[in-house]
Amino acid sequence: MISVDRVEKVVVDTLESTPANATHGSRATIASRAGLSESTIGRIWRAFGLKPPVEDGFKLSNDPLFVEKVYDVVGLYLEPPDAAVVLCVDEKSQIQALARTQPAFPMMPEMPEKRSHHFVRHGTTTLFAAMDIVSGEVISSIHRRHRSAEFK
Repeated sequence: MISVDRVEKVVVDTLESTPANATHGSRATIASRAGLSESTIGRIWRAFGLKPPVEDGFKLSNDPLFVEKVYDVVGLYLEPPDAAVVLCVDEKSQIQALARTQPAFPMMPEMPEKRSHHFVRHGTTTLFAAMDIVSGEVISSIHRRHRSAEFK
């Protein structure tokens, strides 16, 4: 049985220490420092919901005018100019165009709809979408190519 103090040391070490030349401690490095097995470190991490190898990144712009630009963009949504249409536009390229090989089996009482997991691939496509912030209307268009002509 591992003492509470040793478990606490592992948790603190995992959260607060960064090994040289690494972004986080691995099971092996934490295990060697704590004098425990790698599987024990894994069990402690699971018990406390720790996932050091998993990283959720967010990149902030290094543009010196970034804050001013954010204010300008957000200002368009909050107080659009008179007689202006403000759209939020995004694009998703290289979506796989897939078709199922068989039709879905319809839903029945006490049984969900069932679908085949087999697909026929039809290449890729690009989805352009815009939302009118005032009305909530979504305007979308699908194109085979991904150029400025399709975007317009």
